[in-house]
Amino acid sequence: MRNSRGSSSRRLTAAFACALVATTAQCGNPQPPAGEPAPRFTSSVEPVDAARLGASWHPGCPVAPDRLRLLRVSHVGVDGQERTGELVVHEDRVRQTVDAFARLHALRFPIERMRPAGDYPGAEDETSMRANNTSAFNCRGISGSGSWSQHAYGRAVDVNPLRNPYLSSEGDLQPATAGPYLDRTRRDPGMLHDGDAAVRVFTDAGWTWGGSWHDPKDYQHFELP
Repeated sequence: MRNSRGSSSRRLTAAFACALVATTAQCGNPQPPAGEPAPRFTSSVEPVDAARLGASWHPGCPVAPDRLRLLRVSHVGVDGQERTGELVVHEDRVRQTVDAFARLHALRFPIERMRPAGDYPGAEDETSMRANNTSAFNCRGISGSGSWSQHAYGRAVDVNPLRNPYLSSEGDLQPATAGPYLDRTRRDPGMLHDGDAAVRVFTDAGWTWGGSWHDPKDYQHFELP
């Protein structure tokens, strides 16, 4: 599925956002060489089945595989190169998710990697996060709760989770290797901060950002129930 917004609109959105929030993390991202056109954002969508979902889905999950979709979207890597990543989302969140990643692409916001949780052994969330892997669907509960996470419905996305960790008041840090990134004054590529253009890509469209929560702080997390 192609993004319905034109490339000129995306460039204007990016320019306006960067004018409002000029940070090295968002507006200082690698740009195409002078005189070369900006790479075009591309996306596609297809059905997904239990075999493709692997360990990220099992019987008893709150959403069936036929309600999920596999997205392929282009994104900018931390090295400034064009990449293609994959996300699994709920069928009713396809348009919103594609639109968000189209805008991130227009901002040249770097994403290290983007693979479905089921591509990791046991769909282990900690392993995926340590790899700084951006992902969406994973049939799991909320940490410390008996309730399903919005990830279990395919209605949440975690962006660059190593550099944007989860931290509770009890000291639960996820991933456990993210200690250096608890310093939120850092401006490493792919980090998310309050007011950043990349955060507003989601929040201006109605997504909730975990970085604005009081406890826990979940800087990687965006959800649209």
